[in-house]
Amino acid sequence: MKAVGIVVEYNPFHNGHYYHVTQSKSITNADVVIAVMSGPFLQRGEPALVSKWHRTKMALANGVDLVVELPYVFSTANAPMFAEGAIFLLDSLKCDVFAFGSEEGKIEPFLNTFNLIEEHFEEYNGLIKKFVSTGISYPQSLYYAYEHLKQKKHQTYIDLSKPNNILGYHYIAAAKKYNLSIQPVTIQRVQANYHDSVNKASSIASATGIRRELFQKGTIHAISAYVPQSTFNELAEWQQQYKHFVDWEAFWPLLRYAIMRYRPESLTAFADVSEGIEYALIKHAKQSENFSQFMSGIKSKRYTWTRLQRMLTHIFTGITKEELHQFKTPSYIRLLGMTKKGQAYLSEHKKQFELPLISRVAQAKDSMLQIDIRASEIYALGVEYYSNKKIDGDYQTPPIRL
Repeated sequence: MKAVGIVVEYNPFHNGHYYHVTQSKSITNADVVIAVMSGPFLQRGEPALVSKWHRTKMALANGVDLVVELPYVFSTANAPMFAEGAIFLLDSLKCDVFAFGSEEGKIEPFLNTFNLIEEHFEEYNGLIKKFVSTGISYPQSLYYAYEHLKQKKHQTYIDLSKPNNILGYHYIAAAKKYNLSIQPVTIQRVQANYHDSVNKASSIASATGIRRELFQKGTIHAISAYVPQSTFNELAEWQQQYKHFVDWEAFWPLLRYAIMRYRPESLTAFADVSEGIEYALIKHAKQSENFSQFMSGIKSKRYTWTRLQRMLTHIFTGITKEELHQFKTPSYIRLLGMTKKGQAYLSEHKKQFELPLISRVAQAKDSMLQIDIRASEIYALGVEYYSNKKIDGDYQTPPIRL
């Protein structure tokens, strides 16, 4: 059986994701689609709208055959580490190819970009340091350094100001770094860009736009045109059970406590917290009545919104620099759900897997997995805090079978 791998968050699964799944399978002539999906906390440093189990059900109902969890160590990391963890897992699952959505839509410019940066790597790093020293943010410095390199050769390159292009580049770089056999394919992103608001004339909207609409309108009916019926049903079930969809505003009282309980010097032990920001974090946690007000207080040119949210995620979950940076690649495959076809793929290929397949966490003692479990428990605690209702944890929930 031929497998195509995809890297997802499904926050929530929408019509654009359905297009990506079906196109990935069609273009690669794959028998099964395997998704590596982030758990309770995501790459932009925020909690997922609903649990990973609800999002797994959305995926399985819409063409995905296997869902495995991207460990917290990688799901909350910067783009290079996020990509390395995900592509390493897909290769370990014996996927023949991985397919990613992009603004570019063609694979050749991605390969040209990778070769350009590799060929001029020392110069590229020197330019990044030069731009950072002028006070420009690190992501912007990367972009300016790349634009400078592009002037050297006249080929077709990708636009590295586009979020999906950035991730696509890092997926390819990850496969090259570890000399993996898995091959890249890209799917043209259609109708809605990453940060776009919803367009009433279209049935495809970005996950960002859908979440914005959901929170602003306060009803799932506001997004019904942009998601499959199965997603709508899962969101309706969550709302009925837990009252509120998850965001940092819902978790703010607990996050505020997590910040204020430490001395400034203690905060710097947490992953991604750089020296100097700790005083601002405590000061504005004391003063702010909600998360939005808090972020407005700590936001500056030096720190992007995403970087700040990643810091807060690690403070909230209690993950230190020492814990986070001890790992380089995933050490297991955590199964979240499967269809009958996905189960057949596992039966055929699992003896070839280079990592242990974990379906029951109680049987595993892996230290990276223990971080995943802790993150899930903290997420569940936040949900219980605002809804007064418990959410099933990793020890209670077996892989979902569709």
